Amino acid sequence: MSAQVPRWNSLAAVMLCGALLGPMPVAEGSIGAPLVRHERLIPILGVTLSDSGPVGVVTRVTLRFEERADRSGLMVQFPSGGGKFSPKAQTSVQQAIYRAARAARLSPDSWTVRLAAPHDVTVYGDSLSAMIGLSVIAFAKNDPILEDRIITGGIAPDGHISKAGGLSLKLAAAHEAHIRRVLVPDEFDPAEADWQTPFLMHVSPVGSVQQAYQALTGNALN
Repeated sequence: MSAQVPRWNSLAAVMLCGALLGPMPVAEGSIGAPLVRHERLIPILGVTLSDSGPVGVVTRVTLRFEERADRSGLMVQFPSGGGKFSPKAQTSVQQAIYRAARAARLSPDSWTVRLAAPHDVTVYGDSLSAMIGLSVIAFAKNDPILEDRIITGGIAPDGHISKAGGLSLKLAAAHEAHIRRVLVPDEFDPAEADWQTPFLMHVSPVGSVQQAYQALTGNALN
């Protein structure tokens, strides 16, 4: 692995075994505190460069969800002082939350979402966004995300799960992390090299937010 600061190309977003089993409420006792707050570490899969070439890698980002008493609009925050998210990654996350909320027939106007990466990580790309968007909806609905369920890809304006590249590298990294089921877009990148499903891993193509949410949580989106 290069000695340089890791550059994470977040072409996929994945969940490590047991990392996001369900929302974890955080108690609040002060006046004006959020009505609901959940916080979880969500593993994501990316591609970075090592001395031998590109490799799949797994890291975890901290996702905090708050439901406020006001309805002044969705707030998506990327706190400074830790890792970084590229402008494209930030935009794709916000769009995915809006699009997933619309598909779920929920209003995000009272939500605050904070996303933080580890100190030495910069997240690039847009295909972590489906995992983040669907996790936010699971928090809002108080649904768990099932153990060993992962998704890579973005969310298109029409609610379709958009394609992601680097699948062979990411599947290998997921396998090393003992992840057993990976949800992938049903539309593959034409430039993507042929890939094989690792032993004991189940790869499930999904086409829509509804299909992806059902597979991730075991519950209907709406």
